Amino acid sequence: MYKSLFNKREVVRFKQFSNKGYSLFSCLRKEVIVCTLSVATIGNSKAAGVNIDSLSDINPKEPVKEIRLDDVEITGSRAPLMLGQAARMVTVLDREQIAQAPVQSINDLLKYAAGVDVRQRGAMGAQTDISVRGGTNEQITILLNGINICDPQTGHNAFDFPVDISEIERIEVLEGPAGRVYGTSSLVGAINIVTRVAKTSGGQVRLEGGSYGYLSGGGHGTWAHKQWSQQLSGSYSRSDGFSRSKAGNLNADYKGGKVFYQGQYDAPDLLVRWHAGISTKGFGSNTFYSMKFDEQYEKTMKTFTAIQAETKGKWFHFMPSVYWNHSTDRFELIRDGADKYPFNYHRTNVLGVNLNSYFDWKLGRTAFGAEFRNEDLVSGNLGEPLNNPIHIHGTDRDYDHGLNRSNISFFLEHNILLKNFTLSAGLTSVKNTWNEMSMRVYPGMDISYRVDDHWKLYASYNTSLRMPSFTELYYSVGGHKADKYLKPEELQALEAGVKYLSSAVSGSVSVYYHHSKNLIDWIMDTTEKDPIWKSVNHTKVNAIGVETNLSMDLQQFFKQQSVLQSWNISYNYINQKKDMPANIQSQYSLEYLRHKLVSSLQMQLLRNIHLNINYRFQGRTGSYTTVEGDVAEYKPYSLVDARLSWSLPSTEWYVEANNLFDKDYVDYGNVVQPGFWFIAGVRYRF
Repeated sequence: MYKSLFNKREVVRFKQFSNKGYSLFSCLRKEVIVCTLSVATIGNSKAAGVNIDSLSDINPKEPVKEIRLDDVEITGSRAPLMLGQAARMVTVLDREQIAQAPVQSINDLLKYAAGVDVRQRGAMGAQTDISVRGGTNEQITILLNGINICDPQTGHNAFDFPVDISEIERIEVLEGPAGRVYGTSSLVGAINIVTRVAKTSGGQVRLEGGSYGYLSGGGHGTWAHKQWSQQLSGSYSRSDGFSRSKAGNLNADYKGGKVFYQGQYDAPDLLVRWHAGISTKGFGSNTFYSMKFDEQYEKTMKTFTAIQAETKGKWFHFMPSVYWNHSTDRFELIRDGADKYPFNYHRTNVLGVNLNSYFDWKLGRTAFGAEFRNEDLVSGNLGEPLNNPIHIHGTDRDYDHGLNRSNISFFLEHNILLKNFTLSAGLTSVKNTWNEMSMRVYPGMDISYRVDDHWKLYASYNTSLRMPSFTELYYSVGGHKADKYLKPEELQALEAGVKYLSSAVSGSVSVYYHHSKNLIDWIMDTTEKDPIWKSVNHTKVNAIGVETNLSMDLQQFFKQQSVLQSWNISYNYINQKKDMPANIQSQYSLEYLRHKLVSSLQMQLLRNIHLNINYRFQGRTGSYTTVEGDVAEYKPYSLVDARLSWSLPSTEWYVEANNLFDKDYVDYGNVVQPGFWFIAGVRYRF
């Protein structure tokens, strides 16, 4: 179900205009559809760049016929390019796939990407560590509508999004270094969550419940008038959790809410978008951070605000943006036990400004710009001592430690756009005030060649870096000892691949090689009397991987039936090479998914009844120390999830089953995972 944006449908081109930097469709910067649509098709159209209102005069009695051109804009480079022009592949989970998936959170959606490692600490979105291609949860950039929302304190809480899953238009995954596209922190890739502002007034409400006391409800409403669109949403979820502590208390429960407001002004010469959201969540973190304590608890609150604009000139585009991210975090090693072990308090503020621009000329498309980002942390235990402590609201404590650092980067990129060939090359230069880092330059280049309408070859060389998180630099409590003199991580990557596309089959094969320098990890020497986790830089780590994907339109193959709709299978293999003594355990960088296979089957049992079955196999390398003190290897496991839905014009009823065969498995050492769980819900659109 997880596929590359290149693998959409068979391409039909206007030969006089396709793949030209000056083409009509490229200038429009819209996804163009040549079609006649029935009323039923309009409701499910995926043409994000087409105003549905303008199709109201189409004769509903005419037969359905839709031909999609490959000129939809993607973000695999600094200068936005149409899909047919892009040299770098961006994997996309679109709105239709999101609706079909048996998941309750964005975190769960990413399980079905072969190149993405989703390590659950708490199910149903309570807490999840996500990485790409053998990296760690700190090494990817997380974006909301193109705005960097990475948390410099820690990557553990990076996926606390303020948006409900029903608001997502698509999820873009850029695998491999993305320094010149998204700046620092995108060491091994980036994940961009793109929300949708409806062009017509309306909305929907949702209610669902299930196993482990799970209950969730929410909805959103949209007001649209001429060039203005505004949308407000809210949701709340809670669960008793799937496990108990040794004392019989809740230790995997959670509850939290989200509120998100977004809007846009879309005029012929100017587009302005803005959003503001809050995500708050409290969850039992049983043995998440220390196996000795099984009643840990954490409470987080995050606020995101941003405003973006884009001029729509014929040849020059200016795209400024300003954003502010605010987060607070309270960690309790013993729940409600501040008298036994003081709580950890953290507050982070991130302010950023982006000045992006690009222009078209005879030799192609050139992009240039700059970005400034300031990260400020005050804490009870992270950072350097503060001269003027700050009171922690609602407590008798002060933030007495902190750290402030600024990052400024400049970028330059040029794209040569020929009929069947694209070359995208550029660089980013970065300077960070932390540790008096000097200005460094990171280049990259992507090349693609379109053999014909079906085959595409591509290759790339990219570099990037990542600054250490505040936790990696200063967390020296609870069995951990950090090193505040850690060096930034650096990565060089090579990738080459081939993609095939037809009306019935699409597929891809890619091979990639990563060379990492100063890779940051937490390691433990098990031979020590009282072993603790220490943050260190590995000198060099090399990795090689292969990723394959095959998608089939089963209705094209078996035209006499209507039950089997589509089938997809993907596989990713990684092998990392780093000589480590047997007595050393790695918590992140050398504990990765060596094998991951995902497959999905979509079926239409009756006219309005759909069944989706998803299979996942994972084989992780590495080991962990059990509560009893034994060293255990991670064991491979397989899981099956399913979703059955009944869709009416304005209402959808659905049931979902996760871990259908009740398998026992471990994603992260000593953190128990749930067995079979069941969810039923209803969604009403108005």
